[in-house]
Amino acid sequence: MAIAVTVIALGGGALPALAQHSPFARSAPPSRGSLGMLDRIEGGRWELRTRDTPEVERLCVQDGRRLIQLRHPQQQCERFVVADEPNDVTVQYTCRGRGYGRTHIRRESESSVRIEAQGIAEGLPFNFVAEGKRVGDCAP
Repeated sequence: MAIAVTVIALGGGALPALAQHSPFARSAPPSRGSLGMLDRIEGGRWELRTRDTPEVERLCVQDGRRLIQLRHPQQQCERFVVADEPNDVTVQYTCRGRGYGRTHIRRESESSVRIEAQGIAEGLPFNFVAEGKRVGDCAP
């Protein structure tokens, strides 16, 4: 386990710097024209199940863009679009002084996604794969 954490901590630290110098990177927030796949994901109450734990994370989302920063919710972060395809996107983001992340989201349907994310949040590395499913509307 210590090796995995070290790899994430060392390898992940270079991700924001590499994206800033990439000719394909775009700074965020991304325009509504980009990341269109996330706009096709239905808003509402979602359940996220990670492969490593039996716990279920429940959240209310307006659209799929909320799924980019699961470990940095409601934080203003700079985003760089790494890949923007019809059924999957990869976004790298940096929250100055608070960490960073790289998220890959694959759309399975309007109501289900697969999310792979890694980065640093609250000074600690994170790395997870989750299956997300829309389970209903958000409570008023």
